[in-house]
Amino acid sequence: MQTFSIDLPFPTHPPKMLLFDYGQTLINQAKFDGIKGTQAVLQYATRNKYNRTAAQVQAEADAINRELGRADKSTRHQFQVEVPNHMFTSYLYTSQGIELSIDADAVDRVFWDAASPGRATEGIGRFLQYLAGTGIRTGVVSNLAFSGKALRERIWACIPEHTFEFILATSEYLYRKPNRRIFELALEMADLSPEEVWYVGDDYECDIVGASNAGIFPVWYLGAIDMPYERKEGILTVEGWAELEDILEGLRMPEGEVEDIRKRI
Repeated sequence: MQTFSIDLPFPTHPPKMLLFDYGQTLINQAKFDGIKGTQAVLQYATRNKYNRTAAQVQAEADAINRELGRADKSTRHQFQVEVPNHMFTSYLYTSQGIELSIDADAVDRVFWDAASPGRATEGIGRFLQYLAGTGIRTGVVSNLAFSGKALRERIWACIPEHTFEFILATSEYLYRKPNRRIFELALEMADLSPEEVWYVGDDYECDIVGASNAGIFPVWYLGAIDMPYERKEGILTVEGWAELEDILEGLRMPEGEVEDIRKRI
């Protein structure tokens, strides 16, 4: 395991780029219901050798996730190598004697749309317009087993008015947050140094600790968080996008006023 620390100075100017987490940051996802997702996928079954129900298939999926160490939200940040969902579902359905008439990308989309539909977080559209107007670049780095295609389609559907420079799903790049390699990959894709980028996310271990360990200034977004949290000293924390916009605007002010912003952390 890596050793993490958060010891970055508060920036004195706005970033050149904001990188965003996906779930509960850009998009507010509904509570996950794996049985609903599996029910939707089983509609495309051309063979179900053992007449498995959605509940039975999902129970097996849950058991596999427990074996992999992905089931417990409080510890899954320790799992830092991604298992692409096309590999997971290929094993799951084949092992259960089930054949499907749709390809892996469609399985991802059908399952995800039924199990956990999403909508844009409140105020994100206006905030992204603000970033575009001020020339601050944007990208997405998401811990996601679903395909990058599924992620891009969902973000485009929920936030059609904004174009991100890139949308990075860990299913396509081996590593998961908080591993610093996935953040360093994003920096390479952006052609920027860590000091020029901020990362905004809802998960303390994966997003805040992970970004900081890569030298990227983290912002803890709590506007759509679906887990208990405890504010931590020294972390820039916001509960809405208008609040972060005010902070970015404040960094354009004289130094004395910037100091007032630092005191809010």
